[in-house]
Amino acid sequence: MWVTAVLDEGVADMVRFSPGLYEREGLAGERRRKIVETMQAALQAVDPAEAVRRSVQRQGRRLIVDGRAYDLDAIEHVYVVGAGKAGASMAQALEGLLGDRLSEGVVNVKHGHALPTARIELVEAGHPVPDMAGVQGSGRIAHLLERAGERDLVICLISGGGSALMTLPEDEVSLDDMQALTSALLRAGATIVEINVIRKHLDRLKGGKLARLAAPASVVSLILSDVVGNPLDAIASGPTVPDGSSYAQAWSLMERYGLVGRMPASIEAILRRGAGGGLPENPLAGDRVFDRTQNVIVASNDLAAAAAQKHAEALGFETLLLTTYVEGEAREVAKVLAAIGKEIRASSRPVARPACVIVGGETTVTLKGDGRGGRNQEMALAAALAIDGLDDVDIVCLATDGTDGPTDASGALADGSTCRRARALGLDPWAYLADNNAYPFFEALDDLLMTGPTQTNVNDLAFVFVW
Repeated sequence: MWVTAVLDEGVADMVRFSPGLYEREGLAGERRRKIVETMQAALQAVDPAEAVRRSVQRQGRRLIVDGRAYDLDAIEHVYVVGAGKAGASMAQALEGLLGDRLSEGVVNVKHGHALPTARIELVEAGHPVPDMAGVQGSGRIAHLLERAGERDLVICLISGGGSALMTLPEDEVSLDDMQALTSALLRAGATIVEINVIRKHLDRLKGGKLARLAAPASVVSLILSDVVGNPLDAIASGPTVPDGSSYAQAWSLMERYGLVGRMPASIEAILRRGAGGGLPENPLAGDRVFDRTQNVIVASNDLAAAAAQKHAEALGFETLLLTTYVEGEAREVAKVLAAIGKEIRASSRPVARPACVIVGGETTVTLKGDGRGGRNQEMALAAALAIDGLDDVDIVCLATDGTDGPTDASGALADGSTCRRARALGLDPWAYLADNNAYPFFEALDDLLMTGPTQTNVNDLAFVFVW
């Protein structure tokens, strides 16, 4: 169970990591406290409430969004809709800014992520597999948007997880159908961008269709990006932006992952018909529906990574922010992280020790076993095997939302002693990796990153520390 704790007197901020992670004897404890501080700096930089307040200000009767002014005297109603793991914190911040000028709102958030709100209804729903609560909440969002008129302002709060959380399937597609599709794509190792290409051709709000439903109202979308490279049409399946994908691409992905003939007939019928030109494509660039739409990215992975780098430098590390574009199979990326640590030990390249190398992005896991874990835990376990015996190397893999895969952990920490300590407990690291079973492995070592919901979501961060 995670708890709040203060690392030492020099750190004023409360850190939300299980103390068991860093309450170790001697040098190990000192090292781990610095690691936790660095991760916390990253999370603080992408706090959703602060991100909203940086991008949105109220100046008298004007609302300023990323430099664009909206005259509140000319606006009849301000509605708030949206979905994502950061939705609750964003909603609270917006209520504080707008006060009684906010008419009403509906935002879907992940189960367990709700916070107190006054005017915005928060609907807790399923993620990564959508559930009926999410469908019902999305129906209420659609109903609200249908009431929006030309003198109204719709503010859409979008963050990671929004595509699953805001699910409103086309009439021919059932929730069971969407659940089966999502689960199959996740097991196949499809990326979030690929998953969303398919989902937004089966949904009534995704792929620019939320903006179309809200028209002729003005639409402002405040976006916390959880997609590598921040492509607007991929984040939460791009409900307020032109769709850059097509039915043909969606069908091609079904073929690539061997799902044709294995998915519900309703899904295959729609995608096959659309790919053959029998259905209109989602709203494209240049569509008049976007004339009154503003999309603003308020926080992203690169902001978190840069904050981590700055804090690590303050702690005395030589640092390198290598990339925020990491993708690929988690256990393969782990080998690269381990190789970086080995290179620093051997040659002081690309930076000298004490070193902190930071990478951001989002890996995938092709499930072959029946174990429990997430992509960050799997990456940490594979890294532990690659740095076995190197007691001056730590590799840490963090999901910034606080939930790595279908678990309550946000990732794990691996060091040169991980495998040795595991074997002393009778655990075979290779067997746990083969079964995609990293969670109980690191749980036994008290090396899981336990934060609880962080209320943010900007992809994953991985750190290579060499002491």
